[in-house]
This record gives sequence, C-alpha cells and structure tokens, in this order.
Amino acid sequence: MVDAFQSTPTEHEAFLFDDQMPGFGIRKMPSGVSSWIIQYRNSYGRTRRMTLGRVGVLAPDQARLLAKDKLTATAHGSDPSAERTAARKAITVTELCDQYLEAAEGRFKESTLLVDRSRIECHVKPLLGTRAVASLTALDIEKFLRDVEAGRGSRQRKKVGRGGRTTGGQGVASRTVSMLGTILQRAVRDGILPTNPVRGVKRPKDKIRKPPFSFEALARVGTALREAQASGESETAIAAIHLLALTGLRRMEALSLRWEEVDFKARCLRLSDTKTGPQIRPIGRAALDLLNSLPRYKTQPYVFPSRTEEGHFIGLPHFWDRMAKRAGVKGVTLHGLRHWFASAAAELNYSELTIAGLLGHSIKSVTARYATAPDSALLSAADRTAQSIGRLLGGSLPESNVIDLERNRTQ
Repeated sequence: MVDAFQSTPTEHEAFLFDDQMPGFGIRKMPSGVSSWIIQYRNSYGRTRRMTLGRVGVLAPDQARLLAKDKLTATAHGSDPSAERTAARKAITVTELCDQYLEAAEGRFKESTLLVDRSRIECHVKPLLGTRAVASLTALDIEKFLRDVEAGRGSRQRKKVGRGGRTTGGQGVASRTVSMLGTILQRAVRDGILPTNPVRGVKRPKDKIRKPPFSFEALARVGTALREAQASGESETAIAAIHLLALTGLRRMEALSLRWEEVDFKARCLRLSDTKTGPQIRPIGRAALDLLNSLPRYKTQPYVFPSRTEEGHFIGLPHFWDRMAKRAGVKGVTLHGLRHWFASAAAELNYSELTIAGLLGHSIKSVTARYATAPDSALLSAADRTAQSIGRLLGGSLPESNVIDLERNRTQ
C-alpha cells in the first residue's frame, strides 16, 4: 500500500494515514519525496504535524515505534513539534557560525573566508560560542565589542603559514562585530531572532587616517632605502617598497604579483585577484624599469619570491617599520604609501577620476568595464606620477640584473 501511494504522482501535498495507529502516516510532496509524519492536536486544540524522517531512510518499523513514543507524549500534554522548534531556536552561536562558514564555501573569495574563519575561531567562539543565538541582545554585543577590543577571552589562532597574529584592538573589534552582524542576519531570516542585535550598536571607527604627504618625507624615505641597500639589507624588500611607492598598489597586490601578470608591452599589470576582482592597472615607465631590473627565477612565479620558503615574500611590514623610523616618518603604514601615490598625483593636478583609475577604484562606466588595456590618458598620468616619485626616491633602485628564465636558480 505504501509503495502504491509513493508511485502515484500528485500535483499537491498528499497524505496516507495508518488504520491501526491514528495520527501516524506518510506525507508525499509533489516532488515525489515522502516522509513519515505524525498528526495530533496540542493542548490548545490546534492541529500539528511533525516529520519523523524520510521514507526509505527510516524503516517502517522504526518510524512506527518513534510515532508511538511521540503520540503517547502528546496524550500527556506534550507538544513535540513546538519542542523541536524551540530546540532549533536554541542553536548556539558556534553552530550558527559553522553554518555560515559552510554556506560561504565557494561563494566568498578564499582570502575573505580565511579572515572570517580566523575572527570566528579567535574571538566569536571563545566569547559567545556557547550562548544560545535567541538569547543575544544589544547589551551582549556591546560587551563582546569591548572584550574583543581589550583582547579578553580571545583565543590565539594556530600558527598556520607565515602570517602574523592579532589579538584585539579597535579595528579588530569593529570588523569582527560587523561580520557577526552578517552571521546573525541568518538567524533573523530563519525566525530565530526577531531583530539583529548588532544593529544600532555603536562601533569604534578604524583609526585609519590618510598620512600627511610631503615631497620632503618621500625624499627622506629614499635616503633611508639607499642606506639600507648600502648596508646589505634585503634587496627584495627594498624593491617592493619602491614598487608600492611608484604604483600605489596595495601591499598584497604587490607581494603576490606574478611575472605572468606584468604586461611590459601594454605598460600595465593584469592582476588576477584584487579587492574588487580582476583588474588592469596602468603603471608608469619608472615602475616598469624597476620590474625589468629584478631577477627572475625559473622555479618561482612571483616578482618578489620568498628567500626561504615557497610562495612570495611576506616580511615587508617589519622592514617598512624600520625604514619609516630611520626616515623620521610617523603614522605612515605600507598602505599609507598608496595614499602618498594618490597625493602625488593630486599635486600634479590630476582629477579624482584619473586617480581612481590609477589606484584601481571602481569606475562605473561601460568603457571601464570592457577595457582590455589602459587608455593613453591613464598611462600618461601613471608616467608623470611615477617619475615624480622616482626622482625623489633617488638612485636607490636596484641595479639592473635580468636573469635568463631558463637558468634554474634557487634562493
């Protein structure tokens, strides 16, 4: 009888109830999926249905025993369906975060997913992991924000790879709470929370200030780099600083740059992965001359390869801190060099639209969207800006040292 019911097509939800156990039956969906169910009235007289399991997964005898237990409980005033709903609403923050990460696989950039997973493991789970999502309030989020900022309860992530570690601070706290708000929106969608408790919580603004630009400061950096080169410091780090200053690239755009992404003929970088996706970035002749002077290794695809491990060079922040201190430049991070590049272009009277094109900011135009090479105006701007910066950095560019790609030289 069950087989016949399952094989009969239906356009609507259909039910088949057991003659021997009232309330026990099968529900068949138009898709053909059938499930064992129970149907009963709760203490308020409302009809409820509860799914026990899929037909074919749960054997008939198992389904019958489970139905008997549940229906017996309803006779004593229990409401199995409501209890299951309550249990779902009792999902913990840890479980919700795991669901978020699972759903994000393949949808987010791997680098984004890596950062989110780190914030969840280092901050969210240690501080809120065991809490029921439905119990969270704005006060809980405010306390969480303060705790992350102070580094309280945070768990050090396992040392994987060669990156650094962050335990707290205003920036980390603000970005972690923003991510948590995105995760909790799933709970709002699923009816676990009536509203998002993150909404309305005042977060500290990241202390990101555009560093004051001056040609004098840039010249002091050039002097510091020449001194570093004379004392035998890392040629890779020195060249990387030069490229950042001459192009306005983001740190990881420069360090992860591959030779295959450098188009010497079109005078641009064809970046396969940036903050906003693949991009074509115009670069000046000074930057191209620098790139052309760097050694190339058969076994390494990166412009700035690691000296000791596979992958690209990563030790630039510490090197820059030393150079900035030597140059007497305060409050300028590696990202600050990107702001300096923009400031230098502005000093040359280029428009904001042109500067946006040089930096790779989104430009909402059809021509920008379908361009396959930078236009002459952007190339001219890149040339003049890089020339202006390169002149101030002075003779600290590494000497020309082009190595035949066929030579298998290792570091």
